[in-house]
Amino acid sequence: MEFFKIRRDIPFMRHALAFNIVSLVTFLLAVFFLFQKGLNFSIEFTGGTVLEINYELGADVERIRKTLEGRQFHDFSVQNFGSSRDVLIRMPLKPGQASADLSKTVMEALSADDKSARLQRVEFVGPQVGRELAENGALALLITSLGIVGYLALRFEWKFGVAAIIANLHDVVIILGCFALFQWEFSLPVLAAILAVLGYSVNESVVVADRIRENFRKMRRVSVEHVIDNAITSTISRTIITHGCTQLMVTSMLIFGGAALHYFALALTIGILFGIYSSVLVMAPLVRWLGVKREDLVKPVKDKREEAVV
Repeated sequence: MEFFKIRRDIPFMRHALAFNIVSLVTFLLAVFFLFQKGLNFSIEFTGGTVLEINYELGADVERIRKTLEGRQFHDFSVQNFGSSRDVLIRMPLKPGQASADLSKTVMEALSADDKSARLQRVEFVGPQVGRELAENGALALLITSLGIVGYLALRFEWKFGVAAIIANLHDVVIILGCFALFQWEFSLPVLAAILAVLGYSVNESVVVADRIRENFRKMRRVSVEHVIDNAITSTISRTIITHGCTQLMVTSMLIFGGAALHYFALALTIGILFGIYSSVLVMAPLVRWLGVKREDLVKPVKDKREEAVV
């Protein structure tokens, strides 16, 4: 299925150096913001208090948020839990503040707004748990990255694996850099979005790599640059359809999903936009710089006369 078909190949590889310079500058800026400002970790990583609260007639999440904001609470999260009558509130602890005192203050504020609010349980999430979550998240990223490299190296050639993982990690670092620059809250849903972006971006890399391999078989008398340009140009319509449909769904979450899904959808949006760029304008030029050639993907055909002699 195609919305349109471009008859003439777009010379992407002619500007490959410029694309790689833009990517390098963007990557270095993201790394700079990560080291300068750091990530604004949620309480899952830093520690805090988790409260489960039940309402008799149903919980109004937005009303609860406004009530807590009116009492000068900050950096908390509120979401439905289990049913429409139960909510889960995560609150960071201030230095010297006890978890029992915080839960008492929160319940006083909520009870004053709605008499039916009942505290079901209170749990303290310590920094040690947060450290384990951060380590496990980093381990998940590492395993995913190694799996992507291994898959592409086996399916295509090691140059494609190396180029694809550099391009995909480029997306991940840029997402983290944006969260560091604007100090958006980095939570477990955001980590899940980053892992989703890794898998999503590699799909586009596989499509482009597969078309490059196919072109090497069909286009035997053209340069490597021409082969890559044709592969990218011929997949543009498919890229627009795939990423456009995905972004429509993510945008709906971003607009209508509320605070619980806001940063999750935001991370996905950044990942999708840069995923298009990196798969086409980072991965493909890197494959070229690594010296991919027809012999890497297409086995040479032996002359029948040579086979007869052997």
